[in-house]
Amino acid sequence: MTIRWKPVVAGVVLAGLVGGIGYAVQQKLTPPTAPPAAGAPPGPGGPGGAGRSAVVAVQAGTVAREDVPIWFDGIGTIQAFNTVTVRARVDGELQRVSLQEGQLVKAGDLLATIDSRALQAQLAQAEAKKAQDEALLANARRDLERNMNLKEFASRQTVDTQRALVAQYEAQIRADEAAIEAVRVQLNYTTVTAPISGRIGLRNVDQGNVVRASDQNGIATITQIQPIAVLFTLPEKQLPTVLAAQAQGPVKVEVQDREGRRVLDTGSLAVVDNLIDSGTGTIRLKAQMPNDPQKLWPGQFVNVRLLSAIRRDATTVPSTVVQRGPQGTYAYVIKDDLTVEQRPIKVARQEENKAIIDEGLTPGERVVVDGQYRLQPGSKIRIVDPIASAPAPVPGAAPAPQEERRRDRQQREGRQPS
Repeated sequence: MTIRWKPVVAGVVLAGLVGGIGYAVQQKLTPPTAPPAAGAPPGPGGPGGAGRSAVVAVQAGTVAREDVPIWFDGIGTIQAFNTVTVRARVDGELQRVSLQEGQLVKAGDLLATIDSRALQAQLAQAEAKKAQDEALLANARRDLERNMNLKEFASRQTVDTQRALVAQYEAQIRADEAAIEAVRVQLNYTTVTAPISGRIGLRNVDQGNVVRASDQNGIATITQIQPIAVLFTLPEKQLPTVLAAQAQGPVKVEVQDREGRRVLDTGSLAVVDNLIDSGTGTIRLKAQMPNDPQKLWPGQFVNVRLLSAIRRDATTVPSTVVQRGPQGTYAYVIKDDLTVEQRPIKVARQEENKAIIDEGLTPGERVVVDGQYRLQPGSKIRIVDPIASAPAPVPGAAPAPQEERRRDRQQREGRQPS
């Protein structure tokens, strides 16, 4: 019987191709094995199945001893140090407006002029009345002198009546002088000047309008922005520390932008409010800022930091060193043989980039800063340098050589490339 080899060979080749494609599809669809979570029991042979002898790449840091400022953070609002609404104090036509919107003025600068002709007429009338009363007084004094010279020929009643008339005219002259002074004061109000130094806002009245002393809006508003104030709140539990710091001297306060990235100005604490808001459990505080140059503006929302104290010779580590587990906070300490020890620690204060340690660590010890999720007590480690942040890749462009090396290293360590 003759065997046909060609169909047999073709079938074998086809079966091999189908099997290879199926295996490739299975490997493609199978998800990669994720590394165990921090604190989870290791799988067979240790983390990642590599056994305790597997070397884990980590980043290391050193426990430091330094003076650490203790800041209290709050949210505040910028407020003008003084705000004055410039109003007319006499009635009349606004003849001239010398101010400009947004202008910086000094105390005493001319802002506006009001028609003063009516008041000048009142002043002339008051002065004429005084001159009339002065003439009457002079005549009354002469009559009194003549009566005094008559001696026994003038009755006592006549002399007393004349003396009373002289006193009456003297009192009338004093009233005339007061009336003249009152009109002069009113005349001074026709020249409107700046009561404080500051910046003028939007003008409310234009030239040619009639202004009255009873107007509520006023001509314009002046706000004093150098210095300037910031109002902010802190939790009531921080009040004793703030009062203790204030008793030691001026308390430093920093104002930052809304993102908390840039310091806009530095000043000092001015006032602590005399009551606590029972609804929010906070206390209001007011700080004074020089605002030179003018980076702060009334009504602006800012982040505020108050320096409550400086902790001397504190034991510090980067914040990423601190780990949390069922038993509390701990850190991985690097031994001389490049193995790690899981050591419980007591954290006094932790901020965004730094943590103050009360117990558990000694300055000079090396600790794991990054890579703790693959560690367990006794793990062998390899210290690597931090990966420098690279700029975002351009869509469609080839990855940079540094990015390729980073991905290769992550794949060798068993991590999914980011």
